[in-house]
Amino acid sequence: MANSVIRIGDREIGNNDMPYFIAEIGINHNGDMQIAKKLMDAAFACGWDCVKFQKRNPDKAVPEAQKGVMRQTPWGEMTYLDYKKRIEFEKKEYDEIDEYCKKKPLMWTASPWDMDSLEFLLQYDVPFIKLASAANGSDELIKAACKSGRPIFMSDGMSTQEELDHAVKLLEDFGNGDYVLLHTNSTYPAAVNTLNLSYMQTMKERYNCIVGYSGHEQNLEPTVAACILGAKVIERHVTLSHELWGTDQKASLEINAMYMLRNRCMDIPAMLGDGVKTMDEGEKKIREKLKGY
Repeated sequence: MANSVIRIGDREIGNNDMPYFIAEIGINHNGDMQIAKKLMDAAFACGWDCVKFQKRNPDKAVPEAQKGVMRQTPWGEMTYLDYKKRIEFEKKEYDEIDEYCKKKPLMWTASPWDMDSLEFLLQYDVPFIKLASAANGSDELIKAACKSGRPIFMSDGMSTQEELDHAVKLLEDFGNGDYVLLHTNSTYPAAVNTLNLSYMQTMKERYNCIVGYSGHEQNLEPTVAACILGAKVIERHVTLSHELWGTDQKASLEINAMYMLRNRCMDIPAMLGDGVKTMDEGEKKIREKLKGY
């Protein structure tokens, strides 16, 4: 059974507080630690709770059919496999990320795309494991992530209802109830008429769990709407510039948008209230003035 409240550091997720904000750096650093640090600085300055990366063993995570596909990159023409290896952060870089975030302080984690990467991440005190949509279908990875004892955040993209039911059953059977399901459309960028934000409510009712939203759209309004609809975790890709090279840059938030999005969402819980009909002191005074009692 899913827990109704999950503690991540000094934050409780699942109550009426402001959503937990994850800045998905992913692979937008293009293998450059200075870009990664600037994005970590931005997340911290904008008040986001956590930064997230992606961790792969490209030899295992890249599908066989893609490995030999040639690709034009800023570093010349190379195979897709060589490109993935070129931008992958390893222990030296993650040690530096870990130390950099501790000094701020700022939480960090990553999405493991294979068993080697999960084992790698568990060397660090990451606050939760994020399973990307591509992990749905990898029973071994889901089970191992659950057995780590860390909270699990999992996206639902590229999955049928039956596949998601199966993945959630694994979370229930092998985990401790600390999990969040994030609704997403895995197109980069996703058109607004494909987002189906109402499915978050379906997930909440079907699985009785905390729900969140991982947005890949180009604007802010759908994510704000997701907060209104009950998303307790918000994940958005972030970038220094949409003009940087890379497949995820166009669907990412630049720094000013990171600041704007958090500000737009921070008052939503107060706006929504508790649904009970009440009259505050200000309205009582107006009532007395206009009704006389």
